[in-house]
Amino acid sequence: MPRQADLRSQLAVGRHALDPARVLQITELIRAYPRRAARLIELLWDDDPGVANRAADTLERVYHDPSPTLRRIVYEFKEALIGLLPEARSIKLRWNLAFTIPRLSLTVAEARRVAATLETFLDDRSSIVKTAALQGLAELTLHDPASLPAVLDLLRIHGRSGTPAMRARSHYLLKRLVPPQGGRSPRPGTQADSAAWLIH
Repeated sequence: MPRQADLRSQLAVGRHALDPARVLQITELIRAYPRRAARLIELLWDDDPGVANRAADTLERVYHDPSPTLRRIVYEFKEALIGLLPEARSIKLRWNLAFTIPRLSLTVAEARRVAATLETFLDDRSSIVKTAALQGLAELTLHDPASLPAVLDLLRIHGRSGTPAMRARSHYLLKRLVPPQGGRSPRPGTQADSAAWLIH
């Protein structure tokens, strides 16, 4: 894909709003030219749901293992992204943001603000949105350790009564977050390592 290709026109390609279309190619483009992430983030607010969805999908993919340049650019949009989270109506936009925002560098106050929104996502009609919310809430405990007991309670509840995807994710996260009986916490030492360890 040429570097000079208009990013919006590439994201506009797709049979319907949930079609990933060229997301994998665009992901590689952003990794190669991380300064284009600023334009990518702006497109999260695009009037075309397909463009916004594919922008969110791409952002989640590139931020899975961000370069220092990409991390810096996304950080500049942190407040705007946090503000978009409760406003997002598209299912795909909601779940991609739920996965991405907890991986940013957040203060305790910001983490609690994001958590309050993700807790409302647990009532969403979409199982994947609810599952993404559980993942996000677990990752937010890395920024706000005081929230861990409440998050563990949520995971235990949804591990028993949630959708199949929620039950599977809850059981996985509980194994990651709860230390073995009589043992040390299984979390790695750094926040970056812990976030990656919770994801995988």
